[in-house]
Amino acid sequence: MSTPSPELTLREHFDRVTDHDQRPRRWQRGFHAQLLRHFRHHIPEGGHVLEWGCGAGDLLAGLKPARGLGLDFSPRMVARAIEEHAGDAALEFRAADIETDPVMEPFDHIILDYLTGYLPDIQSALKNLNDAAHPRTRLHVTTINSLWLIPLRLAAGAGMVSHQPTSNWLSHDDLSNLLELAGWEVVEIEHLQLFPFEVPLLSGLANHLLVKLPLIRHLGVTTAITARPRRAPVLAGDVSCSVIVPARNEAGNIRAALERIPVLGRRTEVIFVEGHSTDDTWAAIQRETAAYRGPHLIRVLQQTGRGKWDAVRTGLGAARGDVLVIQDADLTAPPEDLAKFYDALASGAAEFANGSRLIYPVEKGAMRFLNMVGNKFFSRALTYVLGQQIKDSLCGTKMLMRSDYERLARRIAPFGEFDPFGDFNLLFGAALLDLRIRDVPVRYKDRTYGSTNISRFRHGWMLLKMTWWGLRHLRWR
Repeated sequence: MSTPSPELTLREHFDRVTDHDQRPRRWQRGFHAQLLRHFRHHIPEGGHVLEWGCGAGDLLAGLKPARGLGLDFSPRMVARAIEEHAGDAALEFRAADIETDPVMEPFDHIILDYLTGYLPDIQSALKNLNDAAHPRTRLHVTTINSLWLIPLRLAAGAGMVSHQPTSNWLSHDDLSNLLELAGWEVVEIEHLQLFPFEVPLLSGLANHLLVKLPLIRHLGVTTAITARPRRAPVLAGDVSCSVIVPARNEAGNIRAALERIPVLGRRTEVIFVEGHSTDDTWAAIQRETAAYRGPHLIRVLQQTGRGKWDAVRTGLGAARGDVLVIQDADLTAPPEDLAKFYDALASGAAEFANGSRLIYPVEKGAMRFLNMVGNKFFSRALTYVLGQQIKDSLCGTKMLMRSDYERLARRIAPFGEFDPFGDFNLLFGAALLDLRIRDVPVRYKDRTYGSTNISRFRHGWMLLKMTWWGLRHLRWR
């Protein structure tokens, strides 16, 4: 339902907020503290953040941006924000109307916290936000779950929350549709705050665990949507690509890798990273690269640490391409498919292209039965953990922009060394950045040389522990 005479009704409401006693706000402190924790999970400190409907500016200040712009249509609310945060030089507050005063400065994050319900023309407002977005901007929208309409009115009548003016009551499907119409693509939808108060133990159980479970999650007070601009990055012929090839006991596959990796962009750099092989892989790499006369720029490295992730990270750290891709040296995921990954990034369909071996039929002998069962289990588990659909969590082929990898590496660095393989590291990091993850199908082939380096039971136990880590740090946070 649209708000009648919104300029008068809403301004009167927010002017009253600045003058009334703070009794309802005391009840609501837990609610706002929970929302702040949600936004902090998605928005790291030190970014450029724009908040429309900033009110008194507490949320924006709590995010500690390097540049924070708070806009509100109520001059009295803006005056209050300026007064309360006068000592923070990173914050700026101005009076503006989201529908008529577009911001032409790009921001990393844009926040609409419980604002859409009060907008007479939501679609136009969302469309105007594109002027403040760059290709990696993330839009964060929160709104009330319509199931809570009656409880909220009862709470307002009891003085537990502030009385609210008439507003739109939108489902997450309604908001998703409006976002798509306005040029935004939904990355993730979350349901928050089964218990919107701060009570020891009870709040944690309800808001970190129960509200994330199937069926129960639809009862959360808050619906939170993360979206990205629906536009393609500039990936034309002048973009270079680095292909990281970790190789341990893969001597018989080096020549085939050089011959089969396609040209991607204006220049393709192939980086072999040898990892403590017991066969002559290092000698084969030196021999084959010395004899190579093809179009690629070739570099060879030896890892100093242990494990596949150390090898991959060594190659990624040395890469000079604009686009980074991991290609396992066993070639069971065909290198010819890398062109499809590149197309997914170039078109803007994906920001993190994840290989999936579980869509096409698997070549006989390529994947043992228990491995297949394990892969399907972990794909379902990771879909729940990440909040985005993942068909295959353990395919070695992955592609992303180098600029995104550098942000990803900084984001996961505080978590330490929890993944010796790297697949979960990259997927968890992509989810923390709210990158759009897309599966790219590959036809999984049997090995032509050597045997797998994966132990089904020992490494399967490691994967279970990493999944549990993801549940605690990403989903049940």
